[in-house]
Amino acid sequence: MLEFEFMQRALVAAILVGVVCGLLGFFVILRKLSFIGIGISHSALGGVAVGLLLGIHPLLAGGVFALAVALGIAWMGPRTRLSEDAIIGVFFSASMALGVVLFSLERGYQQDLFSYLFGNVLAISTGELVALAAIGAGIALTVAAVFRPLLFVSFDEEIARAYGQRVDGLNALLLILVALTVVIGVRLVGVLLIQALLVIPAASAALWTANYRSQLALSTAFGAACGAVGLALSYQFDIAAGGSIVLVATAVFAVSAVAGSARA
Repeated sequence: MLEFEFMQRALVAAILVGVVCGLLGFFVILRKLSFIGIGISHSALGGVAVGLLLGIHPLLAGGVFALAVALGIAWMGPRTRLSEDAIIGVFFSASMALGVVLFSLERGYQQDLFSYLFGNVLAISTGELVALAAIGAGIALTVAAVFRPLLFVSFDEEIARAYGQRVDGLNALLLILVALTVVIGVRLVGVLLIQALLVIPAASAALWTANYRSQLALSTAFGAACGAVGLALSYQFDIAAGGSIVLVATAVFAVSAVAGSARA
């Protein structure tokens, strides 16, 4: 498998995305933000469609859309009476609808649509891999820099606010990091499946230990392992890489659930 250069790039990308998804997924699970991940990831489709139509790199356009949605959710949340779920639902539906309409305008983009919906990690270029690594490193360094404040806010926003933490800013930062994670994960598993990598490795880790640092380490390890094993299986059996990676993650979750029940 690794004798091919495109498979080498795909493997590095799968591991990098798995690690970053596991890292952000820890906070997504801890703060019960799974639906936010769905909203942000699916919103990227509208940006991808705009990028293809205007000749802009689809991942760049998708990233701008995802960031705009993340900032929109963060801004509207404290300023309206609507629940966060309702706000996410509006952005999610509108962005998906925009993407579907724009893709329908040009039938020549149907294959591109499938690629961005379900991923195509084998097509990742060296330039895209470098950009992915740079964004992933930026996400990891940011999380490391604000880990304690983010964890504090995740426990209790009101107490964190009383202690002088910038709760709204930290919430917005977390959403931005999730949006960036979506951007780098689209090539791997697509906008429809990236949410699975944000949730499943972290959820699996939570079934093994209640210690947060251990959960974080396990979550990133599970993410990396699922990316590598899923890609290897997709090559071996000639199946879609994105679906294979998510199915491996699901198997890890099933084993974790059984093991967790046995230990309880």
